[in-house]
Amino acid sequence: MKNACKLLLITVLLLASTFAFPAWGQASNLYEKPGPFVPFNSIDEHVLAKLKEHNIKPANLCSDAVFVRRVYLDVIGILPDGPEVREFLRDTSKNKRAKLIDKLLARDEFAEYWSLKWSDILRIKAEYPIKLWPNAVQAYHRWIYECLRENKPYEKIAREMLTSSGSNFRVPQVNFYRAVQQKNPSSIASAIALTFMGTRLEKWPEDKRKNLEVFFSRVAYKTTAEWKEEIVYLDPSATESINATLPDGKKVQIKPGQDPRQVFADWLVSPDNPYFAQAIVNRIWFWLMGRGIVQEPDDIRKDNLPCNPELLAFLEKELVKSKYDLKHIYKLILNSRTYQQSSIPQSNSKEIESLFACYPIRQLDAEVLVDALCKITGTKESYQSPIPEPFTYVPEEHRSINLADGSITSQFLEMFGRPSRDSGLLTERNNTPSDSQRLHMLNSTHIQKKIEQGPKLRNMVKIGNRKPNLLIEMLYLNILSRKPTAEETRIVKEYFKTKGINRGQAINDIIWALINSKEFLFKH
Repeated sequence: MKNACKLLLITVLLLASTFAFPAWGQASNLYEKPGPFVPFNSIDEHVLAKLKEHNIKPANLCSDAVFVRRVYLDVIGILPDGPEVREFLRDTSKNKRAKLIDKLLARDEFAEYWSLKWSDILRIKAEYPIKLWPNAVQAYHRWIYECLRENKPYEKIAREMLTSSGSNFRVPQVNFYRAVQQKNPSSIASAIALTFMGTRLEKWPEDKRKNLEVFFSRVAYKTTAEWKEEIVYLDPSATESINATLPDGKKVQIKPGQDPRQVFADWLVSPDNPYFAQAIVNRIWFWLMGRGIVQEPDDIRKDNLPCNPELLAFLEKELVKSKYDLKHIYKLILNSRTYQQSSIPQSNSKEIESLFACYPIRQLDAEVLVDALCKITGTKESYQSPIPEPFTYVPEEHRSINLADGSITSQFLEMFGRPSRDSGLLTERNNTPSDSQRLHMLNSTHIQKKIEQGPKLRNMVKIGNRKPNLLIEMLYLNILSRKPTAEETRIVKEYFKTKGINRGQAINDIIWALINSKEFLFKH
């Protein structure tokens, strides 16, 4: 693109006011609805009580345009289409946000997006160091997807993974015991503590670690004649009784023929367990709110206290009361005034984010970002894998959030912080912006080709070429999920008149500026 960098710089400077979020205390009707903090549910009462203790004023309610974009990205990992944004903004019903939340939670894309999140913490990866291999990856990922799609109770999901035996191709959930770096009781116990208890076993006293390992000391593995198939089973040669101690200190005797994993699972998913419900509600809160009530969310321990114990206890009780219905927790959080806050803080306290006084601004996940670029432009992505075809064939229409295998990747995904899925730690995903990311978005042939050759963008340009106002509105709705302001429309139309730039070039510059804006690249 001739003089692309220069033109882009000019465009970004012209539109700079659009992309700079107001500082704390500065109202902006584009992003928020000023007014008092009126609790929508019990979550808000607990959050507001804690904020009052610290004399922190909560943020205003976010605008409808901000909400529709935010909830689409947070619930299904997809940008809303222009018509979906228009429909929501035109809806005058008082409960339209709750209706949209219910609609999104019922879509298949909910299960697809959250399968991605679970694939990260379950380490679903075909290659080194996990080495599940392609067939097992597909089976395991599909099982997770089906569990989420049918909203299977969380305690049943956990119990099935912990107590399963059989072929990793035919009993997908046994891959939990294979998705570890070393197939021994220590590695298995560490994975279980991290996944289901939200705690890091290496920080436990040695005696407590050993006590937990006992429950998985009889897990064994054997291969079959089928390529890469493996059987997970209980060692039949171990017949003596086991005297074991559960993490809460309770002593149990495991009789001959009894599955030690079953004993542990019964303890783990019991309603009064001190770890199980707390770990998952804290993790969901982290995923939706950008920060755990206990932070880090997978480092729960006695000396890492929750910032709001009452809020965490409330969510735990709600999960148990709902019979471990995960969507119930999503609904509670998404329908709260706390989640629907603006990202513009109303206080300069250092604790505004840790006490949830505003919605935290954070960069889109790598998979979500590249899918958004493809959706806006109508283009496709290609991926690489160390595994030869046909085991890793990925159709062109496949979205990045649907990639089951952590081994299949791309330069873009790696650059924008996609996790390696080696440890299951949430910190493996790195959403911190970098210079290389900004340069890629600003000046790469990858992004340039999407803009210049994207059929969806070209179609929009054809439709709106003789109607600049319509074209500008379509671009803003599809890229930023909102209508342009009168000032933005004026600035863009003025840019169209720039000498030495034809209309097509000017439109490409505007598109490039919009997708490089903070408003597009971040959840807010």
